[in-house]
Amino acid sequence: MQRLSVDGINFDFPDDWHVSKYDDWSFYRNRFSRMWSGIKYLDLLAIGPEKTAWLIEVKDYRVHKRTKPIDIADEVAHKIFDTLAALLPTKVNADGATEKSIAHEINKATRLRVILHLEQPAKHSKRFPRAINPANVRQKLRQLLKPIDAHPVVAESARMGTLEWRVS
Repeated sequence: MQRLSVDGINFDFPDDWHVSKYDDWSFYRNRFSRMWSGIKYLDLLAIGPEKTAWLIEVKDYRVHKRTKPIDIADEVAHKIFDTLAALLPTKVNADGATEKSIAHEINKATRLRVILHLEQPAKHSKRFPRAINPANVRQKLRQLLKPIDAHPVVAESARMGTLEWRVS
């Protein structure tokens, strides 16, 4: 298993997958993100052996509630768009072999999938409310990202469904 950690959440992917923390990529940090202000990025990129590219954004509101004024679905859609825009230039212009390889694999993908991994408090309370309705976020992501993935997933560690990786 390959383990990647995002904000204290561990993602365990099968060994035959290509996975990477996108914000660790030097091409993104040192070149692409400097094109203009406001470019966003996803947390994880993963490609399974069946050539499906998984674009994964992680949000953890178990301790701190969401304070951003932008709707969470709009924020995720912006990150998806910016990350996809960076993948072709990364494939062609990146200096790092791993970044180039993963960008190449994603560009060869036969399917794109979007995952919002959304952790919220298990129980609703005044101090830590379960304020985001995953079904509403999923519906808005469907509308915004239909040309990319008509069936985005909003998951959490307690409800991973049929996803092939594990979260702890």
